[in-house]
Amino acid sequence: MTLEARGLSRRFGGLLAVADVSLRLRPGVPHAVIGPNGAGKSTLINLLGGAIRADSGAILLNGADVTAAPDWRRARAGIGRSFQRANLFPDLSVLENARLAAQASLPGWRLTALAKEESGTWDQAWAALDRTGLTGFAAHPAAAISHGQRRLLEIAAVLAALPSVLLFDEPLAGLGPEETAPVVALLRDLAATHALLLVEHDMDAVFAIAAEVTVMVDGGVLETGTPEAIRTSAAVRDAYLGHRA
Repeated sequence: MTLEARGLSRRFGGLLAVADVSLRLRPGVPHAVIGPNGAGKSTLINLLGGAIRADSGAILLNGADVTAAPDWRRARAGIGRSFQRANLFPDLSVLENARLAAQASLPGWRLTALAKEESGTWDQAWAALDRTGLTGFAAHPAAAISHGQRRLLEIAAVLAALPSVLLFDEPLAGLGPEETAPVVALLRDLAATHALLLVEHDMDAVFAIAAEVTVMVDGGVLETGTPEAIRTSAAVRDAYLGHRA
């Protein structure tokens, strides 16, 4: 499944947060979006996921126009996303958090007690924990696992809903080197079978994961290219990386 943005723009009052941004996500080609704070990266993810509406432009999911679709319809159509801040239920178990995410993908879903019905959602939850290496922590409350494991649980919750497109907003935020490595490995693995967009400030991780990189500055696209092209671009160094040639 592919996700394509064509000329997306979004203004908040006098601020043009996203200005005529186009990109295409497809399986096997992980795509990173980088840029300084305030460049419009999170706004772009919110536009793609449906949390906010675009003022102009189009969003196509496998060729179908979803520009006007709300976030829940896009989620059920196959778009999964994570958030900068933890979006977990701390008092529920790791497994229960994943199962709730799986249940939310069902038609007519509503927040209910975690009964034994809908066995398929439990299977989805277990599969997501297995993919993220968290099966051994399934019974632990989410509040009791480490910060790195909570980041993995956030990814597991996204995967439990069986998305085809993954939008990750700073999944490595707050992680140390030992915690970063398994998340980077997981994202690289997921990119082989999913269309994946990564917004991240850890440049080592970006260059380890991405096959394509878009650099945003002041809401617009400065440059898009391979990691090597971006790494050696004088314009990118001046605008973002902060090193003049």
